[in-house]
Amino acid sequence: MMKPSRSVSLSRIALVHDYFVQLGDAERVAEAMHDSFPSAPMYTTVALPQSLPPHLRAADIRTSPLQRLPAMERRFRHYFMLYPFAVEHFDLSEYDLIFSSSSGYAKGVHRRRNAIHVCYCHTPMRWVWRYDDYVAREGFGNVARAALPFLLWGLRKWDLRAARQPNYYIANSRLVADRIKKIYGREAFVIPPPIDVNRFQMSVEIDDYYLVLSRLMPYKRIDLAIKACKRLNRRLVIIGDGPDRARLQSLADDRIDFLGRQPDSIVNYYAARCRALLFPGEEDFGMAPLEANAAGRPVIAYRGGGAVETIEEGTTGVFFDRPDSLALATAIEKFESMRWDQQTLRRHAEKFDQTVFAFRVLQFLGSVAPSSCAGELLDGARLLSQSLSQRVWPRLALVG
Repeated sequence: MMKPSRSVSLSRIALVHDYFVQLGDAERVAEAMHDSFPSAPMYTTVALPQSLPPHLRAADIRTSPLQRLPAMERRFRHYFMLYPFAVEHFDLSEYDLIFSSSSGYAKGVHRRRNAIHVCYCHTPMRWVWRYDDYVAREGFGNVARAALPFLLWGLRKWDLRAARQPNYYIANSRLVADRIKKIYGREAFVIPPPIDVNRFQMSVEIDDYYLVLSRLMPYKRIDLAIKACKRLNRRLVIIGDGPDRARLQSLADDRIDFLGRQPDSIVNYYAARCRALLFPGEEDFGMAPLEANAAGRPVIAYRGGGAVETIEEGTTGVFFDRPDSLALATAIEKFESMRWDQQTLRRHAEKFDQTVFAFRVLQFLGSVAPSSCAGELLDGARLLSQSLSQRVWPRLALVG
């Protein structure tokens, strides 16, 4: 039987993403949007080749003049006051439907009066609405901390205006939907971001190590994982890179391995064979726990952020309640006394598969889109609904 396609071919839809300057969860959502609408152009302020997800490398990417600014790879944060002008100068007047992916600027694109704009919001702009968390997350120095509030005052005013541009919001979690309501006064429908379940294969061989899959940033709290594993004399494998690597390596001993960035094949190998994934930080959503579940492995996570929406305690993972290494070490010991079923973990991850994401997106867009494209969107959703297995289908109503 032919596998139903997740894509819909529409000539009057445009996709928009803030920028491609790093490869994270938001960029994977943009990739999934492109997979659903492969013929639609992707508008973005800046696209660095190394930060484009694989499926977008041959896509129709349309960048702003900011693409030509010097040293963009190193200085993209320095130009933050220019991004509003860039997105407002995109000419999207020919499109009936605009679908944006935004944690910052993309929601501010202008549309013609009778067009519909749906924004998939990863979170309201962190650096203006959660300033203290953001500067701690990015590790800014004292000078930047003192100067930024004055610069961000105007950006906050712009963000409130820009938030009125979308007709509808989709949030990646209930946590983010609540923020959208609080900050922008807008309701948001919840559709969790997608994971590629088929990318992961389960293994019958489980090795004696714990795993971290993460960019190495201070707010990710990888230091807790290192200290907890040292306390228990457990082996830890860390896959990922970032500005916090040197500090983290200074905390490690010879049972902590830093592998840096790795291709999907290596990530999949380690994910399938670890005892469990450690997820010690607080994220708006966080896709790594679900990727571990797709590989048949459970998660030990901090009870906060989006993790509480995706981890079923005692079935797909274990929580710890205090952000310290002793609490994490205690959770690891609790985990080691429990039994886990790989098929149950895999089935849980399937609720968040790319096909489920595409179905829910097409269904939502079809319900709000102009008549010129609503029919084809709903037809695409119906086709996908027929391909979803019975073990996934009854769970769809639990999200959103």
